[in-house]
Amino acid sequence: MPLTPHERNAIAFVARHVAYGLTGAVVFGVGLLWTDVGGLGTLALNSEQWALNLLLLFAGLFVTFGGVAIGVGVMTLGEDKY
Repeated sequence: MPLTPHERNAIAFVARHVAYGLTGAVVFGVGLLWTDVGGLGTLALNSEQWALNLLLLFAGLFVTFGGVAIGVGVMTLGEDKY
């Protein structure tokens, strides 16, 4: 079943804002690890389970930043009538 133009626009809108959020999450996560805030980078990268640590860190950041980016996008859609 093909998508209508309105549905395609809505999916593109959400995908674009998710991409913005994921980009912000990567920048923030790498910044946390690079600046070693609170020893986080040292603990995460020197652990035996460093891959799992990074997966959990970035998964949480992706969900948070992606959700915020979609929320900001949706909230800026409305018109101000006052």
